Amino acid sequence: MRRGLLVVVSSPSGAGKTTLCRRLLQEFPDLKFSVSYTTRPPRTGERNGVDYWFVDAQSFQRMVEAGEFAEWAEVHGNRYGTARAAVEDALVRGHDVLFDIDWQGGEKLKAQFAGDAVMVWVLPPSLQVLEERLRRRATDAPDVIGRRLAMAKEELLHYTSYDYLIVNDAIENAYDHLRSIYVAVHWELRRARFLAAKLLETGNT
Repeated sequence: MRRGLLVVVSSPSGAGKTTLCRRLLQEFPDLKFSVSYTTRPPRTGERNGVDYWFVDAQSFQRMVEAGEFAEWAEVHGNRYGTARAAVEDALVRGHDVLFDIDWQGGEKLKAQFAGDAVMVWVLPPSLQVLEERLRRRATDAPDVIGRRLAMAKEELLHYTSYDYLIVNDAIENAYDHLRSIYVAVHWELRRARFLAAKLLETGNT
């Protein structure tokens, strides 16, 4: 059975990775979203167990100390983590898992699951556009937006850890690129060689 993929999509906050990820999930129902644990309070419309597993700081720390996370990081004063058991189970079962995650988590996943991770970095067209998107989103206070913009400049330096770059200048174009990456990676020789092996085995019987 084919081993699963970890599709890791990262970007500075406001670059549009969540919108792109949602569209990919809608088109490919066999692709599952990785639900992270977080100490961040829920935003309007977010559901526990669907968008995130919302836990308090003490519960999160207990999970860290027990080694239950494949990766975890603190971002904008909140902690986020991915359960190791869920990742390993998905890979073994041949399930593809989508991660909407920051660069710190992405790099840790790549280090642990190098042969399974497909790393995609989403860039905004410019920092000005990024600021406009954050303000239009209206989910953060002005001082939080300022911190996010300052951090975005540092986050952008980490694109070199990724395999693919997408510029989200227009959502349709950006999604076409993400979709193409997801479809094509399944047919890399290292992942699809079992098809040739099966054919040759049939021809020898």
